[in-house]
Amino acid sequence: MSRPRTLSRVAAVQALYQAEHTQISAETVIDQFVRHRLGSLPWQGGLEDGKMPEADIPLFTRIVRTATQQQDVIDGMIAQALPEAWPMSRLDPVLRAALRTGGAELWMSDGPPAKVVINEYLDVAHGFFSGEEPRMLNGVLDKLAHLLRPAEFSSAG
Repeated sequence: MSRPRTLSRVAAVQALYQAEHTQISAETVIDQFVRHRLGSLPWQGGLEDGKMPEADIPLFTRIVRTATQQQDVIDGMIAQALPEAWPMSRLDPVLRAALRTGGAELWMSDGPPAKVVINEYLDVAHGFFSGEEPRMLNGVLDKLAHLLRPAEFSSAG
């Protein structure tokens, strides 16, 4: 079963991680991913080779750009949502990237419903982590969703 939007989210987490780890710009990472990992010719490998040929490239690009353009605001919201004992600097870099991409997608008010975004990133987190990280991600993204999309959680009706 193909899940292009999920693959885009996985790629966005990886791209943000790579940008932070290598200190290269988001635009450079986007270009590298689009050229070498996303979309491909049938004979160029698949997920097992680190490629995601069915990823939704426009969604991937928008998530990464939003996460980097709004990083200061998103990081501030993440920091407020984290337990006091867990500053951003203490987070695993992949978890930090997942929180930033999830936060970016919640920032996009024209995107899928907040609960869909949270569930998607929970699935992504389970692909990277087997410990408590997915639970932390779920809690933080839920707090961000309530801040960024309060209308979706109002009890009207």
